[in-house]
Amino acid sequence: MTSWGNMMIQDANSSLMEQLTFFHDHTIMILSMITIMVLYIMISLTKNNYINRYLLEGQTIELIWTMMPAITLIFIALPSLRLLYMIDEINNPTITLKVIGHQWYWSYEYSDFSNTEFDSYMKPMMETSPEEFRLLDVDNRTVLPMNMQTRVMITAADVLHSWAIPSLGIKIDAVPGRLNQGSMNINRPGLMYGQCSEICGANHSFMPIVIESTTTENFLKWINLM
Repeated sequence: MTSWGNMMIQDANSSLMEQLTFFHDHTIMILSMITIMVLYIMISLTKNNYINRYLLEGQTIELIWTMMPAITLIFIALPSLRLLYMIDEINNPTITLKVIGHQWYWSYEYSDFSNTEFDSYMKPMMETSPEEFRLLDVDNRTVLPMNMQTRVMITAADVLHSWAIPSLGIKIDAVPGRLNQGSMNINRPGLMYGQCSEICGANHSFMPIVIESTTTENFLKWINLM
């Protein structure tokens, strides 16, 4: 992959991330219209010479510039609240994945299968192949089936970490002594990359996350080999 490809953000691979992208575009459109309108008013005010020394009050314009921001905030707040409820919703998970953050690597446990657990370390640069990403690939990828509701239970063994995968729209803090949970449903097969998003020490930048999405049949074969 070219250097331009390395700098691109991965496409959304879950319905939640798609909704987050739509909300981002929706909000940017509203902010763009507000910015253009304010700039137009500022420029028009600097270029006209009209004054009205008899103007003492303007109740109509005061009502307009009070109601318009309130209506605008409603158009932003309602989709935002809907998304917040969607993020917190756990819908009858089929598989549970437990994630434990360490300094500086991740441990994974498949709670529904016996003796299925492993550690995931970042691949050293000397061991990466040309098609792999530097500082992003790991020695043991986390394999999950697509189109299946997955619950993620996250904690930490030492300090604060944050398990984040942008293309899945998931970012959950890993707190020692506390068990946080989230859910995800992967739309299609592929590789999703993420990193720890909490400054957790000297090697904070060297604990990446790689999720490999596959079919249910391939996932069961992989589980049996573990």
